[in-house]
This record gives sequence, structure tokens and C-alpha cells, in this order.
Amino acid sequence: MTQSPDTPLPSPQERRRLREAQSLTQAQLAAKVGVSRETVRSWEAGRTTPRGRKGEAYARALTGLTAPQPPAADPVDPVPAAPVPAAPETEPPAVRPSAVQPPAEASLRQEQPVRVPVGAALTSVSTADEILADTEDPAATTALTPSQAFDALYAFCAPALVRQTYLLTGRRELAREAVERAFQLAWQRWPEVAVDRDPGGWVRATAYEYALSPWHRLRPRHRHPEPPPADAADRVLLEAFLKLPPAHRRTLLLYDGVGLGLPETAAETEASTPAAANRLLHARGAIAARLPELAAPEELHRRLTALASGERLRAARPPTVRTGSEQRARQWTRAAVAFTVVIISATALTLRDAQDHYEPPVAPGATVQGVPPRIAPGPLSRQELELRAKLRSELLNGPERLTPDDH
Repeated sequence: MTQSPDTPLPSPQERRRLREAQSLTQAQLAAKVGVSRETVRSWEAGRTTPRGRKGEAYARALTGLTAPQPPAADPVDPVPAAPVPAAPETEPPAVRPSAVQPPAEASLRQEQPVRVPVGAALTSVSTADEILADTEDPAATTALTPSQAFDALYAFCAPALVRQTYLLTGRRELAREAVERAFQLAWQRWPEVAVDRDPGGWVRATAYEYALSPWHRLRPRHRHPEPPPADAADRVLLEAFLKLPPAHRRTLLLYDGVGLGLPETAAETEASTPAAANRLLHARGAIAARLPELAAPEELHRRLTALASGERLRAARPPTVRTGSEQRARQWTRAAVAFTVVIISATALTLRDAQDHYEPPVAPGATVQGVPPRIAPGPLSRQELELRAKLRSELLNGPERLTPDDH
């Protein structure tokens, strides 16, 4: 029988908070424990529970991170935490106030330049269980309003999404616009997004689709490239990354950048798992052929995160996004109403001017019988010619008038 680790384990949400409090990525903690990054992500999501020697090493690592903090008032249960069940789809999840402010080291204020840790620049978009995590304070369990819940999701996901879309497109303004449009659509469909198991993934997929749309190349301001990164190594990496096909680029970013698993990456890219694996291998091969030092996935993840963190990318404030979404919805509603009025007016005018009874068409003409055809005159005879000459010669003076004689 497998024994539980001697060092008690915190809850799955506390494990993630403790790791991000020290600016450690999942890959760094996995290397410290001796497991893969996917295993650490599964432990933090609550899908699996660490056991055996790996569980003891993971518990000691978390205990070392919590050494400077004061002990909690309630003792921690040494029994490993059970996996967190998925929220039912029948009732919307209550957004907890703990999601309003992510860890201080992993958050980014929208009005300041990028100053987030390298490991948290791309991976701050998490699942609904991580965003809507329960707090230990019973007084802070009051559900938020829809506006507050949207603001919490935006503050947690928007900074990382702007950097991800920048890596996909290489354009700063397009990255900001794609994230804003995605959140505007999320606010318009908030009843649907609020009950989604992964609201961050919903917004991420929408932002990716908008950013990779081929119609952007027809816009005048997108016909000229933007200034490249200042660092030469970052320029080479971004150029090699943008030369990948859009599907390969998106798969590589989701797997090696964001840290999703292969099944989740395949599902988000709407591909099968073997197809996603082939795209990932081809993308890694293309990057390694251009930059051999990035053949290792961990090094590629670090360089992509550093590239995204080095750019001065900003996101609009949540109230601005909500206001823009509402204005955009009103404009589309007014346009739809105006178009409907035009269609109704045209239909009414057509019905007014249309004929209200049937008129048979005019029958084609028929040949009239009994009328001789019209014959053209033929050549004149000699007598007719003499008569014509005589008449023409007497027309000037006219014939002599006959006057009666006086008797």
C-alpha cells in the first residue's frame, strides 16, 4: 500500500499559489521534484494526487516555499486532497473574490509596463477551477455580480493573452485588438461563458481565431510590418516563429508556451491528437533547424516567455471593454433594425405598385385575308413618258383659262 507523504500537502489551489509566490514555473518545480511539467500541472489542478517518494519530494518543496510564512490557524489535514469535481453545467459557478487579485508576483497592472516573472507571462490563463477557487475565509465566499466576475476574469487572463497573441501575429496593436474583441464577445455571451468549465480557454480560443484571421492582410495598416524587438536574439526567434504555418504556430504556443496537454491542445485547435502531435513535431523541428539551441522544449518555453515579457504590451481596463462591448451590441442592433425596416418598406412598396388582377398577354398578330398586296410601280411606257413631259412643260404657266364669250 502506498503511504502518504510525511509532510502534509496543501489544497490544489494553495499549491499553485505557493509556487507562483516564488516566481517558479511548473517546469522549474517539476525539475526540482524530478517529474514532468504535465504531472505538476495535474497536481495543481487537483486531477491527481502526488504519492510515494515523488509526493514526499513535492511536499518538501512546497514546505520549503512556505517556510517564511506564519503557520495557519487550522492544522492541515495530512490526507492528500481529492480531485476537485467539475462544476455542473446546470447552475452558473459563483466567482469568488480570491480570483479578483492573482498573486502579486504573477499579476500585471494594466497601466504599467510589463514587469511580470518570466514563468508567469504566458501561463497565467488557467482553468475555471483555478480562477474560481474557494478561499479559506468564510466571509469572502459571497458570489460576485456579473460585472465583477467579468472584471476578475479579464484582470487574470488579459495580460497573458495579449502576449500570446503577439507571439502569434508579431503585431502589438493587433494583439491588443484581438484580446479586446474576444472579451467583448465574452461579455455579450456572458451567461454562456459564466457556466463554461474553462472561461479562460473560451476567451483564448476566440482571441486566437480573431488574431489569425486572413482578412487582416487586407487592412491598410497591416500591409507594413511593425518594428521588431530590440534584442537580436528575440528578433531571430520571432521571425522563425512567424514563418511557421498558423496551425503549427498555434499548436506550438499552446503546448510549449501556455503549457496545455496534448489532448487539450488538439481539442482547442480542432484537430485529432495525432494531427496535433505531428504539427508540434514539425514546428519544433523548424525552430530547431533555425535555432539549434532551442531544441529542448524547456529552453524553447523559456525563450518564448522571455520574448513575450520583453515587449511593452498593454490591455485596456475592464470597464472600457465592457462599455465597448455594449456599444458595439447596440450598434449592431440598430443596424439590424434599420435593415429590417428597409426590407419591410421595400416589400410594402412592391405590394402597393404590383397588379391586383390578371391581365392576359396580347396575342400575336395574324395575317388579314382578302386585301391585295401593295404592288410597286413598274417602268413607264412611251406614252406615259410623253404625257409626263407634256405635263411638266405646262406646269410653269399653267393651262390657259377658258373665259365665256360675251353675247
